[in-house]
Amino acid sequence: MDVTPTHLIERFYHEVWNQADERVAHEILHTDFQFRGSLGPEKRGPEGFVEYMRSVHKALGGYTCTIVSVVEEGQRAAARMEFRGIHRDVFYGVPASGREIRWAGAAFFQTDGAQITALWVLGDIDGVKAQLGASASPAFE
Repeated sequence: MDVTPTHLIERFYHEVWNQADERVAHEILHTDFQFRGSLGPEKRGPEGFVEYMRSVHKALGGYTCTIVSVVEEGQRAAARMEFRGIHRDVFYGVPASGREIRWAGAAFFQTDGAQITALWVLGDIDGVKAQLGASASPAFE
């Protein structure tokens, strides 16, 4: 059964990320799923991704992802995103502050018509670090 990339993206963010639904992660992520996120290293397969998701939810309470827009072409799609959570555990080496942090990003998906096969996320990590009071990269000059 073919499903659109947009449908998979909506399930990925609304059910997997926002509800931390590991069952849905295993359903919609291909067994050879390749994930590269801004917040951490590359992960492989649904289990690798679930491990990453758990660590983000541990550090950021009430973590949510909001889809701003999606552009789809064939079995590929890009999504403009907004992310937020309450800083409740060590994150980028900074102890919990209880502050809400927010940042923007973009996600680039590949699918096979049934599952997500690859995802590369680029987020405003300097903005995250600035909100945490951690060291940010120097500005481009």
